[in-house]
Amino acid sequence: MNLKPVKPFEPVQADGMPTGDGWIAQVKWDGVRMLTYFDGTETRLINRRLHDRTRQYPELADTSVWCSASSFVLDGEVIALRNGKPSFYKIMTRDNLRHEAAIRQAAGREPVTYMIFDLLYLNGEWLTSRPLRERQERLAEIVRPRGNVQLVDNVTDGEHLLAVMKQFGMEGIVCKELSSTYVPGGKDGRWRKVKLMRDVVAAVGGVTLRNGIVNSLLLGLYAEDGRFMYIGHAGTGKLGRADWRKLTGRLLPLALPRRPFANEPQRAEGAVWVRPEIAVKVQFLEWTPQGTMRHPSIQAIVDAPAEECRFPD
Repeated sequence: MNLKPVKPFEPVQADGMPTGDGWIAQVKWDGVRMLTYFDGTETRLINRRLHDRTRQYPELADTSVWCSASSFVLDGEVIALRNGKPSFYKIMTRDNLRHEAAIRQAAGREPVTYMIFDLLYLNGEWLTSRPLRERQERLAEIVRPRGNVQLVDNVTDGEHLLAVMKQFGMEGIVCKELSSTYVPGGKDGRWRKVKLMRDVVAAVGGVTLRNGIVNSLLLGLYAEDGRFMYIGHAGTGKLGRADWRKLTGRLLPLALPRRPFANEPQRAEGAVWVRPEIAVKVQFLEWTPQGTMRHPSIQAIVDAPAEECRFPD
């Protein structure tokens, strides 16, 4: 491929909506950021870490079906839907596949959709110094939306869009200044993400101790295939000293010689593994690309069967 991959322009975290004219809002899709490169002969899909993911998504490889340009670089999000909503777990399952046979099976069983929102390069010319308004106009001229390829809509009323996202349990929105240029690898306030906090009921599969008292929980959820997957650790939130002492008394008798998680936890050193029987409600900001919770906060110990602690739909 003759086009050199670039890292995408990233939004900054914001607590509220920007003020003034010249802003649009878009749905923040819970998927994998993906740039598509076509140099006239070869198509490559490259993620935000500059890793090639062309093999993982064969259904997107024939760009001639949905794009009329002779060469281009598109920016967007690859998502997988479950019950009408993006499922981060499902898209990560697709993204982590490496064997051709498994990829072909998954392409038919777990289809993906490419949600396109920007155009960086067109017919031999980089457009990154052009305003977003112009890039979007030219994007609409070359992309022919179809079932698994869509253009992301612009919404002028960001507050309303955020309310809709909250109603449907979505991740949040991204507000963009229509005059903004695109800085590869950059991150600034001309793009702003407004996030909605998430909740999950997770099972405890391990703990760390301080002075004999549990001070952090290693948490997991069950996948559809029955594997117990580590999703992060949490030691802050709404639990008081009495709660931690109570948890210590309940969890230590459940000690196991080996970890119950199918994947390797980030905080394995010094952990005491326990049988997943105790569940807690956790609030967090978002899923990371590694499939763990970002900024988790324990809200409560809950009376729920551990086997019902599953990845959300």
